[in-house]
Amino acid sequence: MTCAGLSQWGSMYLAEQGYSAIEIIRYYYGNDMYINTADIISGVPSSWPGYDLSLGSSGEKVRQLQTQLNRIARNYPAIPTVTADGIYGPATANAVRVFQGIFNLPQTGITDYPTWYEVSEIYVGVSRISEPGS
Repeated sequence: MTCAGLSQWGSMYLAEQGYSAIEIIRYYYGNDMYINTADIISGVPSSWPGYDLSLGSSGEKVRQLQTQLNRIARNYPAIPTVTADGIYGPATANAVRVFQGIFNLPQTGITDYPTWYEVSEIYVGVSRISEPGS
């Protein structure tokens, strides 16, 4: 059975010609459809900052981590809530350590790559941002 619509190699060829994703879809399926787009999707966790967060770290990534941990703590009350001030102090390190223990990660208190993504995954689940209408 062959697909009369979108094809992997055909779409790759169009992309190499400079077509955007929406232009490729329209190429195959026409303009007789509605495609909804958004410039910004709120609530979706941003990606790994590229470095570990630990005592002394500060900034928006720390504030994001603190905010997500606080939301997770509503479902996992053993995790202590922290002030979402963007400063990775002893309270944040402790909250991370408790989170790591609950989710079977090494209890270092350092937000490394595996911890960041586990926090993001659990946050998405408990906040239900991945569900329609939430």
